[in-house]
Amino acid sequence: MIDLHYWPTPNGWKISIMLEECGLPYRTVPVNIGKGEQFEPGFQALSPNGRMPAIVDHEPLGGGAPLAIFESGAILLYLAEKTGRFIPSDVRGRYQVTQWLMWQMGGLGPMLGQHGHFKLYAPEKIDYGITRYGNEARRLYGVLDRELGKTGDCVAGAYSIADMAIFPWVMTHKAQEISLDDYPHVARWFATVRARPGVQAGTALGKELRQQGMSEDAKKVLFGQTKPGAAPQPSQ
Repeated sequence: MIDLHYWPTPNGWKISIMLEECGLPYRTVPVNIGKGEQFEPGFQALSPNGRMPAIVDHEPLGGGAPLAIFESGAILLYLAEKTGRFIPSDVRGRYQVTQWLMWQMGGLGPMLGQHGHFKLYAPEKIDYGITRYGNEARRLYGVLDRELGKTGDCVAGAYSIADMAIFPWVMTHKAQEISLDDYPHVARWFATVRARPGVQAGTALGKELRQQGMSEDAKKVLFGQTKPGAAPQPSQ
């Protein structure tokens, strides 16, 4: 059994999709990031960075004591290795998938996260931030569109953890006012991936939790990155 410490966000969806696609038994442990539960000592013992998702595998690869893993990219790689699925076994294929996974982790996710923050959630509309991250978001969509124009239905050839990592962030395109009409290969890929039953089940996990919306207090917790009522931490 795998414990999935989770909240329904793009990074959380990556792992719920993978677990559903693999058919692995798992148990959901909600981490309400709007209430600051990611800052609790019990969770930070699993995820030192204080971010979800994290997993605890009670029957880990190689045996032994339960294994805790944080960072969504690392979790995807672990689950792919554990199951032998959704990543090629040959070196060239494996690193084709790995480099696009790293592209999502280091580029698409952070840039879309910043664009979404400045465009949708920042208390003050800062034109420079909206323009800066909006331009970078569209550049990255262009990178993905060109690659999918070469590779076809999936970003690294066959469907893989790279697609699972990228898809949840592209799900935010409407909220971020990015039209897939401008990226036809992304639009085709998005429709193909969205039709997969595992993707549908994974992105539906905890859907009712999102219906609560984001209160002003939740925004302060999320974007101040502090426990409720705590003073903001000084920058390092």
